[in-house]
Amino acid sequence: MNAEQLTPLLPAAKQLVQEAGQRILEVGADSAVTEKANKSPVTEADMASHRHIVEGLQDLGGPWPVLSEESDPPVTWEQRREWETFWLIDPLDGTRGFIEKRPEYTVNIALIHRHEPVLGVVGVPASGTLYHACRGGKAWRTQDDGDAEEIRCRAFASDDPSVCASRAHDSGPEVGQLLERLGPHRALRIDSSLKICRVAEGLADLYPRYGPTSEWDIAAAHCVVAEAGGGLVDWNLRPLQYNAKPEILNPPFLVLGDPAHDWARLTNGLATAAERR
Repeated sequence: MNAEQLTPLLPAAKQLVQEAGQRILEVGADSAVTEKANKSPVTEADMASHRHIVEGLQDLGGPWPVLSEESDPPVTWEQRREWETFWLIDPLDGTRGFIEKRPEYTVNIALIHRHEPVLGVVGVPASGTLYHACRGGKAWRTQDDGDAEEIRCRAFASDDPSVCASRAHDSGPEVGQLLERLGPHRALRIDSSLKICRVAEGLADLYPRYGPTSEWDIAAAHCVVAEAGGGLVDWNLRPLQYNAKPEILNPPFLVLGDPAHDWARLTNGLATAAERR
């Protein structure tokens, strides 16, 4: 799929993300919280966003199925293994931060084609910011109803690198080793897929992740950072693929602002451990 095919889909996806964000704001962080089987929290705001996006994508009348974090019943591998193209959504990424009333949660819609994200929209409801991209169409940031501005990753800032880290999850010893090799750096603690967008807009150089994430957590932002000139790869520096295995969990990954930098020096030895995880 190319930009000519994908660009017409962006306005509808952007509108759905904005509307879902409004649903989240209307429900609010004080809505009832329940616990899913994997012990992660889910709120009525998650479900309101999920319902709006799924219904909106179905109303588009396209031929592609929808996989959401909140799909119930869950979509099985037997169902999705034959999917060449599908919508992959995370209706509210950063639920724990949302519950704690931090403003960095996001709404995420991606279109996956042949195991790659070819369209992505990431909305930040609290700020009214949208990040959006499609393959071959560059990456953009829109604030409220303003004009879209192109965003680009930056060249690696070797004298003052910035590294994104999660507020809610411990990075683990492997990330610690990688950062020790990196040397002095500034740490940016941020919730949700917004960490990837920070790399895409040139505000950070690296986001290393070793703990568990799911494909819907990162797919939309993956498209944005790739079109901004960056990369999202495993610890062997290979691009991640989607819907290519029975489990929906991602391997440990790195978000790179400058793929031309010598990242292999930092991951040497650690990549082998990541493969065994």
